[in-house]
Amino acid sequence: MKPDPKDLDPDMVLRAYARGLFPMAESRSGPIAWYSPDPRAVIPLQGFHISRSLRRKIRKGVFDIRVDTAFGQVIRTCAEREETWISDAVIRAYTALHQRGHAHSVEAWREGRLVGGLYGISIRAAFFGESMFSLESDASKVTLAALVGHLRRRGFVLLDTQFMNEHVRQFGAIEIPRSEYLNILASAIRADVCFGEALP
Repeated sequence: MKPDPKDLDPDMVLRAYARGLFPMAESRSGPIAWYSPDPRAVIPLQGFHISRSLRRKIRKGVFDIRVDTAFGQVIRTCAEREETWISDAVIRAYTALHQRGHAHSVEAWREGRLVGGLYGISIRAAFFGESMFSLESDASKVTLAALVGHLRRRGFVLLDTQFMNEHVRQFGAIEIPRSEYLNILASAIRADVCFGEALP
């Protein structure tokens, strides 16, 4: 089978992330554009903030948190919105990166049903958050909290959220100049760190 000419090359995607770039489709079937925002939004791993109510929900264990058990379902569900930058080409490329161990999903399950999740790319000590979804209240927030805890334990130094919005701001996201971001990224991709296979 010949590759679709619109496809993203997974190796090129990884090289782009390592240089501070990331791809987004203009629409579900549109062309791919590359972005490197200035300023760049990040969540400082030691400055991550969650509300008391969310902390209580996490303690209660309302959701069963899993990692990498339904990556395809997570990315496709994230794409299920009226306007999306997650095109079929993006899904194929990130699925290939998942198979190589660079793309990961963190999932919230309840009574055997996937009700929330997020996915992103990891390169050494950098994690690039891409998208999340929630079918039940706080489901995606719980997966983000689980991800942050995991990244801290593994020694990650960068959690990139790309663009600032009110959703990520509530967790302590900040904007930093692109030059500062690139310096942090350069250190992160030299670190002897890996995502690991599972959350505890």
